[in-house]
Amino acid sequence: MQTGKVVQDSTTPFSLAELDAAAELIYRYMHPTPQYTWPLLSRRLGCEAWVKHENFTPVGAFKVRGGILYAEQLRRENPTAKGFVAATRGNHGQSLAYGARLFGFKPVIVVPHGNSVEKNEAMEALGGELIIHGADFQESLEYAMQVAKERKLIMAPNFDLTLVKGVSTYALEMFRGAPQLDVIYVSIGMGSGVCGVMAARNALGLKTTVVGVVSAGAPAYGISFRSHKLESHAVTTIIADGMACRKPDERALELIWQGVDRVVEVTDKEVEAAMRAYFSDIHSVVEGAGAAGFAAAMKERERLAGKRVGLILSGGNVDRAVFARVLSES
Repeated sequence: MQTGKVVQDSTTPFSLAELDAAAELIYRYMHPTPQYTWPLLSRRLGCEAWVKHENFTPVGAFKVRGGILYAEQLRRENPTAKGFVAATRGNHGQSLAYGARLFGFKPVIVVPHGNSVEKNEAMEALGGELIIHGADFQESLEYAMQVAKERKLIMAPNFDLTLVKGVSTYALEMFRGAPQLDVIYVSIGMGSGVCGVMAARNALGLKTTVVGVVSAGAPAYGISFRSHKLESHAVTTIIADGMACRKPDERALELIWQGVDRVVEVTDKEVEAAMRAYFSDIHSVVEGAGAAGFAAAMKERERLAGKRVGLILSGGNVDRAVFARVLSES
């Protein structure tokens, strides 16, 4: 099995010039996404709420930025590579498949049983070879490593600094496009999104408080954050599939311990309420992980009065039947 990790030192900070260079490359293949303040959302939260619309990327989620940067760098550094293997619940796989198509790779994507039907279809439409294996993401990841070894393909990472650098560009856009934020809420799956936000904040020299958000049905990062050691935990969340992590990444944890103020847990019911609120207030379709930050802000509503708050709408890839059920409930 070849390694797909391009950058080795996970503690290396990014300079603003490095983040701008990453953004310049990414913008060859996609446009920046907007950040807006919405009056109904702000009224609901009791503060000035700004939303970063990563549901407007070419794959409907923020991770495509990391996929583009990863595939481009891998092609430069390993020009003979034929393809790679990745494990995912959907958005990571779509991002890598998108990048692979741009730079001439053949991606093999491993997902667990019961994965989003529409995310699976999207990955295949982007040219990915889909393998369904495992009861959860961790089992899919372990099987993906086995496939990479057997086929002599590169094992694409779910977290590394190249991915972080790529996705940090959405935070760079938001911090520059919105007035200075007091606090920003970011959902945590494997950690690239929240680490990207911290990287952009630090590179710009801002003092914005970063709050991580985990599902109460996938609390491993929250538990590990509080105990200050890596701890695994079973996954039970149904709606927040993009946050369904059983075992945190050590490198992500090291960065989170350094730069996240606190981690908030949200239940599936709270996430579904946030999905409904997004649709009612701004008429956006939001997947569970994309609504988790807003759900956490609602839990902390009292402490946000008078503040300017950033919400990362990290993706809108929710199956139609699932979204119809969520909207039908109250």
